Amino acid sequence: MIRSNRTRRPLAHRHLTAAAKTAKALAYRTLSGPVAVAVDAGKLIRTGDFLARVGGGNLPDGKQSWFGRHVAKAYRAQHGGDALKVWAQHRTTSRWIHVHVYGPIDEALYAGLRSYKGTQHLLRTSYSEAA
Repeated sequence: MIRSNRTRRPLAHRHLTAAAKTAKALAYRTLSGPVAVAVDAGKLIRTGDFLARVGGGNLPDGKQSWFGRHVAKAYRAQHGGDALKVWAQHRTTSRWIHVHVYGPIDEALYAGLRSYKGTQHLLRTSYSEAA
């Protein structure tokens, strides 16, 4: 029995071909897998979501990016490695970027607020409102 080349292709190659024809959002969602599901459920949050929660959602992209770097540094110091990552669409450019995600009450988020000068004012506001 002679098989054509089409039937000999590995299954993975067929999946790659199918993935290339899907919408970009679906492709990135598939790459993120269960991490994206946890973010949607609120079990994990991005640094931008945290900033919005504490009143810093209107900060410029540059400050939000530096805040994320400070949080990642604090997380590495506490846990000895990087946090999980998820693909997300940038809020202003709509480009797909790879961002870290953290637990909603992770200490690294608050350490990032303390260590970055651009967000220290949010920490004082959060504590004064809680008191």
